[in-house]
Parts: sequence; C-alpha cells; structure tokens
Amino acid sequence: MNYLMRLTLATVLIGFSISTSTTAAEPAFRFPRSSPESQGIASAEILAFVEAADTQTDALHSFMLVRHGQVVAEGWWAPYGAEIPHTLYSLSKSFTSTAVGMAVAEGRMSLDDLVLPCFPEDAPNEPSDPLKAMRVRDLLRMSTGQHAEPKFGTETNWIRTFLAEPVVHKPGTFFLYNTSATYMLSAMVQKATGMTVLDYLRPRLFEPLGIENPTWGTSPEGITLGGYGLSVRTEDIARFGQLYLQKGQWNGRQLVPAAWVEAATARQTANGSNPKSDWDQGYGYQFWRCRNNAYRGDGAFGQYCIVMPDQDAVVAITSGVKDMQAVMNLVWDRLLPAMRAAALPANDADQQKLERALANLRLRPQSGAASSPRAAGVKGKRYRFPAEDSSMIDAIGLDTDGAGNVILVVQRQGVEQRVACAHAGWQKGRLTLGALPEQPVAASGAWVADDTYVAKLCFYETPQCVAVKLQFTGDQVVMDAEYNVAFGPTRQPQRVGRIQ
Repeated sequence: MNYLMRLTLATVLIGFSISTSTTAAEPAFRFPRSSPESQGIASAEILAFVEAADTQTDALHSFMLVRHGQVVAEGWWAPYGAEIPHTLYSLSKSFTSTAVGMAVAEGRMSLDDLVLPCFPEDAPNEPSDPLKAMRVRDLLRMSTGQHAEPKFGTETNWIRTFLAEPVVHKPGTFFLYNTSATYMLSAMVQKATGMTVLDYLRPRLFEPLGIENPTWGTSPEGITLGGYGLSVRTEDIARFGQLYLQKGQWNGRQLVPAAWVEAATARQTANGSNPKSDWDQGYGYQFWRCRNNAYRGDGAFGQYCIVMPDQDAVVAITSGVKDMQAVMNLVWDRLLPAMRAAALPANDADQQKLERALANLRLRPQSGAASSPRAAGVKGKRYRFPAEDSSMIDAIGLDTDGAGNVILVVQRQGVEQRVACAHAGWQKGRLTLGALPEQPVAASGAWVADDTYVAKLCFYETPQCVAVKLQFTGDQVVMDAEYNVAFGPTRQPQRVGRIQ
C-alpha cells in the first residue's frame, strides 16, 4: 500500500495508525518440547544454523523448529521475546485464505463467486467484461487480471478503489502479487458472514489453536486488512503451520477441510522459472510454493511460516531482513539436510551448547563509549528543528538520569517523551509522538565520537529498528536517521536543529 511505503519515524512508532481489535482466547496451547536428537536432528547442526543466522544477518528476531509435533529448538533475539507479538505483514494473507476456506466449507461463499455482484454500490459506472468475470479464486491466486496493484491511500472507500483499477488481462491468466486482492477477500468474507475476518476466525481458528490476543488492523470501512496487519507470537505462527501440516486437524477436530489445505498449498498458478528462487516455485491460495516440496506463508522483512511435509517439520521465523531469500537459503542449507528419518543417539553436551546459545541471543546493541567530554555541554538542551521541517519531530535532546544513563528526549506537537538508552545493552520503554498511539521500544546508545551520539531504537513488536545519529557542533545538532528495513529509502533526510 502506498501509505505504508512512507516508513518515517512516526509510522514506525505507531505500527499501524488504523484501528485494531483484540480477543481473549482459551488457555494457551503449548507444543511439547523434546531434544533435537530424539526427533532425528543433531543439536550441533541446529547450532550451526543459529550461529550462521546470527553472524550473517544480525536481523533474525525469533526462530522455532517443530519436528514430529515437538519443539526441538526455539530462541528469541533480545529485546524480542516469546510472549511478545510480532507484526506479520503479508504472512497475514495465509490466515485470510484460511477464513475463505472455512467460509466455503460452511456454504457461505464459493470459489466461483463473482466479485462485482458483492459490491454493487461500489461498482464502476461501466464495468469491463474482465472485471465482471473476476472470481474469488482469481483473488486467491493473485490473478485478478489487473496489470497494476490498486493503491489504497487516504480515501475511505478501498473497495471502490480496487474495482476502479483497470482489468486488462483475462482473470486467472496473469499473476500479479496484489495485497489489495487479499483485502477484497476479507471484504467478501465479511459480506458472507456478517463478521470481520478477525471475529470470524476467533472461535474457528485462534481459540482452538490457543492463539491469545491476536490483533489485526481494520480499514476505514471497518474491514479486517486481510493482506497484512496481523500480529501474533512466534509459537502462534508455528501452531498455524502445524495445523496445515496436519491437513487441518487439531486435537481431534477438523478445523480446516483437508481438501482446502491441499488446494491452498498446491501450485495454483505459475509465477516464474528460476530454480534457485523460492519466489518462482508457484503460488497457491495465498501460500507460496517453495523449493524442496515445501510451502510457506511469508511477510515483508522476513516473517516466515515454512511447512516441510516430507520432513514432518515446521519452521517459524520473525526477522527484519532486507534479503529474504538469504534466510530461506539458510533453512535449506543448514536445517533441511540435518533432518534424519530416525532418532539419533542422545548428545547432552551438544544439546547444552545449543540451549546456552539460544538462551543468550540478542540483537547487537549500539557500540561506542558510555560518555564523552561533550556530554555535559549538551545535557538538558533542546535542539529545535525548523517548523517547515518538523513533520517528524519538533525538537530533540539528551539528558541523563540519576545513574548517569543517557536519556533521549523527543518532542513533537508539544509533547515530550523520554527514552532511556542502555549502554552495551537494551532498555525497554514506550514512545509516542503527539496524538499517535504508544509503541513499545527498546533503546541502546553510545558515543561513537566526542561530538556524536547514536541511539539505536528497536520497535520490538515490529521488524523495524532505527539508528538516530546526533552530531553536536556549537549551538546546533545534525540529525541523521536510518532504518534497518523499509518499503522506501531506509535513510531519512538529514535535519539540522538549533538550541531553542
């Protein structure tokens, strides 16, 4: 969506500016735990995967490996944690697909339902024949016939925007990854059931799986976003993958029809021919086909639910990476060959090494000195940015607390927020900008030169971290901000503030 392409500091802090809903669930399900060796995987080989991910990316946030229904390895890179939800981005699409499958099974809709008759009040005055021919199955397969993805901006009627986009190909013949199409699926489920996708899935999926308090944004029309916006925990991702691995069965109940699981995860449309790319293996119903006869749901910046039927395994990963294929390669190069058909002899020493490594994972904090000769001179001062350049923040400064820790002070719209920055570690807090909602944040900071302080802010319910560099000279500060990942440029325009 074009409004999500502008990931400035403000948009990272709010996560999503649209409304979200929460739900209480039945008591949490937890996978049974067992040693890797008992499930046919050597602990040393899992450790090699974790070390490679840690050293080559510094961007994985969590990892869980399930084999034969048992969790054999799990870890979170602090400040991320087991009970903290994580934004899924387009991995949300696979959950929307599941809602469609359930609604189809209940007879509320069908794959051959035409899209246009569901929304007569939003139809173009003279709809084209290809638009009239578009069906639910075309939305599911990302084969709407549109040559460009409709972009939802500030307008309040997203359905009308979607239907107004020209359909220049025969639906079902042209693959175009299309988040707007998933939104339309969500809208059609809501039309068919009278409930948002989130509310519809609560008793049918989330509660049986023990997924507690899922949140999912809604559009200005009050429709679950569908293609993105869902936040759950890492183990929740793994449960969802295990449900599909078990052909829709869970605790003796058939939550999702087995026929839907087969169809949704099969190759429904071609999308490329590169044998080395996991984005060229075909597309199902809001699931990607993978190499090695696997399939997955995935989301921007490295949110993965990888299902490996041949190995009876599920891999759940959250991260903030630019190169998503690199993470997939690690799974195929390190984990796939490690999975044996039979149990291995116990190896307590290697298992303990793996457990220690997993227990001590953390994102790298900001490196540098704890203090600087310049620190006393800037303490307590506020550096104001020009009014025409203050869309992000009005002013910034540094303070210290009673223990000598550096406090980053951010001011916007008359509201001052203070964030403690740990040296050589992470300090959790909350940050809000003006009237925008609070966002959990973990901060790490250090002086990288006598005149330069860097605060690294990790918004640990999302993939985003931002490094804010402040260079002090005389009565001014030069601020540079750069994100680890973004839909647009990661480096923000430089800004100059002066003592107010």
